[in-house]
Amino acid sequence: MDRELRNFLVEFGFASSTDAIVATTLGGGVSCDVWRIDAGGRSVCVKRALPRLRVDALWEAPVTRNTNEWRWMQFAARIVPGSVPRPLAHDPARHLLAMEYLESDYYPVWKQVLLRGEAQAQAASAVASILVRLHAAGANDAEIKTLFDTEAAFHALRIEPYLLEAGRRNPQVGGILGDLAERTMNTRLALVHGDVSPKNILVGRAGPVLLDAETAWYGDPAFDLAFCLNHLLLKCVACPFFTANYLDCFRSFASEYLSDVSWEPAAGLEQRTTLLLPALLLARVDGKSPVEYLDGDDRSFVRRNACNWLREPPESLDALVASWRKSLSAWKSH
Repeated sequence: MDRELRNFLVEFGFASSTDAIVATTLGGGVSCDVWRIDAGGRSVCVKRALPRLRVDALWEAPVTRNTNEWRWMQFAARIVPGSVPRPLAHDPARHLLAMEYLESDYYPVWKQVLLRGEAQAQAASAVASILVRLHAAGANDAEIKTLFDTEAAFHALRIEPYLLEAGRRNPQVGGILGDLAERTMNTRLALVHGDVSPKNILVGRAGPVLLDAETAWYGDPAFDLAFCLNHLLLKCVACPFFTANYLDCFRSFASEYLSDVSWEPAAGLEQRTTLLLPALLLARVDGKSPVEYLDGDDRSFVRRNACNWLREPPESLDALVASWRKSLSAWKSH
């Protein structure tokens, strides 16, 4: 164990200077070191932001995002208690934060549940309910807007490696993605998580728990909606046998979320989500952090549909899903 981590644990009272400390590395992320810490009969989870992310492409981001995550966790814990692990301690100088450790036996990761085909519309609705409540609480709040003026980190973590990188690799839609990136960065409406992916959602018995908010930013809430819905579409390609279940989750998530939008007309937010979805689909096959569960043929299918939608956007989320279902059916029949 490195000295900085040990000093953090002792200074914040998670261990004494004489305790035997067991630090178990936890997997699943590319942007942070994450450990389960066992000391003095207690378990906690500790994260440290990395200046360079663990991907093949060069991807660097400010380590101050650790502070963004800490602040977002405090906000979420206040607005929707139980929707995040309890935030316990933060050291901005060392870029370390500690939170409640949640045992995987009782809090499975939603991504793994989905890939096993155990896609339940009720779980999707529950996640959407939490997300829209958090967005509503942070909307049009000048104090929150100032606290999360983190556009440099959001650009480095999401816009550049996702939308702009996908545009560089697909120059036929590069201009469209560049314009979309600019519009997204200029839309400042609510506090956004920025990484609402099934891998960052635990499905606990008392309800979903959201993780990894280091991309938190006061911006466009449509980004969070599109980011999660995107993964439900991608699962249809990875596990086509469960397509109907994934699309049920998609519809439940979108319906639950849009029915509770209060800070702006829901139709406008849905339109922005519909525009962002193909961009994020393309980003997850041609960005700097492609999903690991799709092969070459899968990626080609996603790329083709995403580029078509970028050039001719669907009119609504329902229209996008209908087009996706039709394309999947035709692709699987060949």
